[in-house]
Amino acid sequence: MAGRINDDDVKAVRDAVPIDAVVSEYLQLRNAGGGNLKGLCPFHDEKSPSFQVSPSKGLFHCFGCQEGGDTIAFVMKIDHLSFSETVERLAAKAGITLRYEEGGYNPSHQRGERIRLVEAHKVAAQFYVEQLDGPEAEIGRKFLAERGFDQAAAAHFGVGYSPAGWDHLTRYLRGKGFSDKELITSGLSQDGRRGPIDRFRGRLMWPISDTSGDIVGFGARKLRDDDNGPKYLNTPETAIYKKSQVLYGIDLAKKDIAKASRAVVVEGYTDVMACHLAGITTAIATCGTAFGGDHIKILRRLLMDNGSARVIFTFDGDAAGQKAALRAFEDDQKFAAETYIAIAPDGMDPCDLRLVKGDEAVRDLVEPRTPLFEFALRQIVGRYDLETPAGRGAALDEAAPVVARIKNSSSQHEVAVQLAGMLGILDTQFVVKRVAQLARWARERGDQRGPAQPPARGGRQPQQVQAPAPAPSGPALNLRSPAHRTERELLKLALQKPDLVSPAFDAYGADEFTAPPYAAVRQCIAEAGGVELGVPETREYLVQVLDAAPNDTVRNLVTELAVEVFHGKTIDETYAGMQLVQVRLRAVDRRINEVQGSLARLGSNVAPDHLAAAQNEVWVLQQYAQSLRNSGADAL
Repeated sequence: MAGRINDDDVKAVRDAVPIDAVVSEYLQLRNAGGGNLKGLCPFHDEKSPSFQVSPSKGLFHCFGCQEGGDTIAFVMKIDHLSFSETVERLAAKAGITLRYEEGGYNPSHQRGERIRLVEAHKVAAQFYVEQLDGPEAEIGRKFLAERGFDQAAAAHFGVGYSPAGWDHLTRYLRGKGFSDKELITSGLSQDGRRGPIDRFRGRLMWPISDTSGDIVGFGARKLRDDDNGPKYLNTPETAIYKKSQVLYGIDLAKKDIAKASRAVVVEGYTDVMACHLAGITTAIATCGTAFGGDHIKILRRLLMDNGSARVIFTFDGDAAGQKAALRAFEDDQKFAAETYIAIAPDGMDPCDLRLVKGDEAVRDLVEPRTPLFEFALRQIVGRYDLETPAGRGAALDEAAPVVARIKNSSSQHEVAVQLAGMLGILDTQFVVKRVAQLARWARERGDQRGPAQPPARGGRQPQQVQAPAPAPSGPALNLRSPAHRTERELLKLALQKPDLVSPAFDAYGADEFTAPPYAAVRQCIAEAGGVELGVPETREYLVQVLDAAPNDTVRNLVTELAVEVFHGKTIDETYAGMQLVQVRLRAVDRRINEVQGSLARLGSNVAPDHLAAAQNEVWVLQQYAQSLRNSGADAL
């Protein structure tokens, strides 16, 4: 059993790996003001970015789903790793050697499963690349050369070769310290009659990486006629490889996709290679499955879903390619980006097009493109006889619900006009009204994605099952309350700029915060050692506050307050003093009201000594309140 990682080493890892660099491996970040960055949350679907990162504090927080934490928490959640696995992974990235407090450290047995599986794939990829240079791999090199890929191209994409024997890779990985169980679990080996054998044999190998760049699987191309397996064989579903959640080439393309706000979706590994070598470095491909919802989530986080973003699908011109394009259109409205389709005039894929007509032809392929909705509509309309009224009516019945799914009302109107033209219906307004009617019905039943259908006979709307309301993440906060808003600002100052409120803040009690969640955060700050601890080292202080949180609700609120922007324009000692005074002044006024209310309830039954003490307390509090109003923070 692995020993506990030394606390100083954990701190060193946190400090060495910037949170914005880690998060940027999974989504595009943009300036959010106040030194923060923002992007589309990777933990829930959203249309506008509510996910914020504070590089100076090493924290992230999503104001939509309330997920938050530091670099370690982010990697743990997004890659489903344990704490120790995450620290080990980040330590390897930063070049930090970890120390374990209980016993020795045996790398071959004490690392987490995911890290071991990723390491096995990394070693396997190197093995395959080395094999590509051998005599047996001549058939693989010939395959690449015939498609216009030289040795440099193969090296750039990490293309390799799996030997035709039964267990070459298996024996090699065993020699590197991997167990048979790890080899089977990774999908690199499979059970044979006498133990594990190689899953991939005598094939050309493409490594498949996740967004962070870790190799998680392989795509293998058949080369020999006596190979009875499928043309392409992929890694099976494993703990680290889900074919519906990976995109080939995403590790190479992600920076350019984010920079250009454009992604080109092709159909195969060689198409990705051809596009990149031709200068289209935003090309990616699915891995043995149709382009679907999980793939969209990956691209949306990189594209930030802004209005100028473009997603271009390049499908073959054959029936299968057209079918794939229509499947892609079914998910079109999940994008805020504009979606297009590009098909070469001769129906060639990008790899063949580059081979026959050169790089420029591949670049030209993705320029004159057709909007995906237009392609889908033409495919629908093309199935009907538009020379007859019945044919035009049937085509309208099938096509109108497709147009009604377009969420932007102005675009919907424009496309409806185009549909009327495609159908040859002269009464354009009839088509526009029909589409608008279907869209209204869809909105009324709360479903804008599915095909709009008319109401049931008799005018009654079909009943819809209502999704349960999300559970609240904590006690409700009325931010319209001046007290709550000021308390929130003061806590943000205490977490983000402790030097501006120290040492005065540490004298404030939790009872001075009227909202229970804010009182809980105040208590965490006290248990962490107070704001004075955060003056010399804010990041370590925030870690201590988070560790003091009693549950995830309070912990999430801490991260939220630690990254939220301030309401004031200038955040300085004057602004901080105003928040300190307001919170204290309201607490003093509440105490005065409490004492006076208690005396009023007792009436003539109050004991003389108790009355005198209470009146004295009220007088002292009133004098203090007046001093706060007159002198501000100097009276604290």
